[in-house]
Amino acid sequence: MHNFLLRASKHLLKPAFDRFNYALHQPEVEQERLKTKIIQRLIHTNYGQSLGITKDSPWSAIPIINYEDFYPWLKQQQASLTQSIITNEKIRSWQQTSGSSGASKQIPYTRGLLTAFTFMFAVWAYDLLHHGPNFCTGKTYACISPTLGDRLGGIDDTDYLTGPLRWLSGHFLVRVGNHFPDGDTFRWALALALLQNPDLEIISLWSPTFLTVQLAFITQNRHALIKSLGDRLDGARRKALETEPINWLKIWPQLKLISCWDQLFAREQAGILQAYFPGIFIQGKGLLATEAPITIPLIKAGGFVPLVNQIVLEFMAADGTIVDLANVQTGQNYQLIISTPGGLYRYLLGDRLQVSHWYLKTPCLALVGRGDRVSDLVGEKLTEEFVAQTLRELGLVDGGGLCCLVPVPGPQPHYVLYLSSTARMAIAREEQTLAQRLDHSLQRSFHYRRARQLTQLAPVQVRTDGYPHWLTQGRWGDEKGYCLRIPPSNHV
Repeated sequence: MHNFLLRASKHLLKPAFDRFNYALHQPEVEQERLKTKIIQRLIHTNYGQSLGITKDSPWSAIPIINYEDFYPWLKQQQASLTQSIITNEKIRSWQQTSGSSGASKQIPYTRGLLTAFTFMFAVWAYDLLHHGPNFCTGKTYACISPTLGDRLGGIDDTDYLTGPLRWLSGHFLVRVGNHFPDGDTFRWALALALLQNPDLEIISLWSPTFLTVQLAFITQNRHALIKSLGDRLDGARRKALETEPINWLKIWPQLKLISCWDQLFAREQAGILQAYFPGIFIQGKGLLATEAPITIPLIKAGGFVPLVNQIVLEFMAADGTIVDLANVQTGQNYQLIISTPGGLYRYLLGDRLQVSHWYLKTPCLALVGRGDRVSDLVGEKLTEEFVAQTLRELGLVDGGGLCCLVPVPGPQPHYVLYLSSTARMAIAREEQTLAQRLDHSLQRSFHYRRARQLTQLAPVQVRTDGYPHWLTQGRWGDEKGYCLRIPPSNHV
């Protein structure tokens, strides 16, 4: 049955892959087509009319914006159920991501944007079926972001799919549920679901820490899990689970692919996963933002290829020059600007990309930074503005002296707050109490709280016994020092 469904899936996915492959031969044509389509839509929106956009307007007539610039228009659109404020397409939902102040940004999702996500998945899946490992069952666990406590939320990869692909994916997925009272309850349910699927072939997640934390949970609770599973766990896998250390390849003997982040801070954690699963194909994920799908890994490309026929991509060079896709230079870094079918136009996403090489006639783009002032170890997306506000509210910044929050990657990623003696004297708290208060305050950020609930991040630590040598190099701020400092890659 599974073999038949895999063949049917490949047949269903092939047209999207062929269209994308064709687009990679003519990215300039595809980008101009998208620009024309976006301008035609803008004409019928309040936002477009406020800019004086007509069918003959040049692309440059649309201003480059960030979220704060566009927020008044988004707020109007949320308040209106019928008006075409930013798009003339019906908005299906609003998805949240972290904002600079810690409050969530609300991103509009239209059918056009969901179609772009579906297209991205179709191309990726076909590429794996055609050029990747020899899949037999297709059994997949697609990472879920669960609802914990009474907070709304909880989405998985399939929530981005539409049409037949959404229906078909259901035949391959390991289901867990998406609403749990706390992180431990979720991890228990996920452990049971994974352990009773010996034919698991694919694990798709975001941060590698999601899986390393889950493996640690299984290790710590193996005897209770064995008892709970009973005869649903065969003898060979039961023995493997009882062995120290656990041989994870014997737990899931058919595993062939782990899809996860493997760039920036995730590189070390992806390496840890590779040590747990030697010989398994660990494929890095492309850049998929809440705002839009951006790049996709292709096996033959040997890198991350932009979705040239779905999203308009522009690039801001270090000197502020705006460059289109055809004119980027190999080895150069750029800030990304996107225009999407969801109603974002020339939106400065802020992620920094480097042109690694070219595939066919399209540049491949590697992620080299999450923007100028964003730290993102496991998906927590802490901004400098939010950290500064948090430290100020705790009385740490305005008292003078150096105060710096530093991300620390490793087997247990976490943050360390470094305080100079001057800053330490400005407060009358023990380090442990301060660390608890700081951690609690940082959890006002949705993504940081989720990472802590799932134990992907360990608690914040406070240090007053000196700084790493790289931290004191270069020019510091005048009085307050830095509030957030991301270490250079050769010092992590």
